[in-house]
Amino acid sequence: MRNTKYIGLILVIIIFGFIFIPKIVSRITNSKIVESNRSQSSIPLQYVFLNGEAKKVPEFAFLNQDSIIISNEDFNKKVYVAEFFFTSCPSICPIMNKNMKRIENRFGKRQDFGIASFSIDPIKDTPSVLKAYAETYDVFSQNWHFLTGEKDKIYNLANEGFNIFASVNPRVAGGFEHQGYFALIDKNGFIRCRSDQFGNPIVYYMGVDEEDVEIQEVDLLIDDIEKLLKE
Repeated sequence: MRNTKYIGLILVIIIFGFIFIPKIVSRITNSKIVESNRSQSSIPLQYVFLNGEAKKVPEFAFLNQDSIIISNEDFNKKVYVAEFFFTSCPSICPIMNKNMKRIENRFGKRQDFGIASFSIDPIKDTPSVLKAYAETYDVFSQNWHFLTGEKDKIYNLANEGFNIFASVNPRVAGGFEHQGYFALIDKNGFIRCRSDQFGNPIVYYMGVDEEDVEIQEVDLLIDDIEKLLKE
């Protein structure tokens, strides 16, 4: 009789564990995930350090789509996003600028926000070509500048100033290859970013969408622009 009671008690414990313990673990795990996501929004953005110094965008001066010289001084006291693209790009650039348009729709009417789109094909991308390109995206902000100029200076700005790869490559579609990154710059000209779970800087934001990802990096970028505008 006692053996029967013990067997029954053991079965109850096994059934309880099978049904309820996974649910408890799931709740704890989900709670940690939710708390992690919430706390990320309150973490200050990092500076990017190189050789012990915070990385600042170097000086530049290029013509925009209205044939006006625009320099980094024109972005002084503004939060801005920078990208490298070219108008005849058959692959990632249209996706990047579709997402950049989302950013303009959100912040484009603010005087303390801007966008710098540097062409890596400056020979073809003259101011008039950039003007027509901007019109295809219904650009309304006076602070979204599509920039062109001396090729060497643009490539130096990309590869050394921002450490965003850009190169001529006749073997790829469009004849140029580049990384589809957006860089976020604060009101004092410093590159800013989020950090990973170990505290390491995630320097850039993907300008293209990823499959099967609910929250795209452009969504995170929009949140981080909001942070910098409040600083």
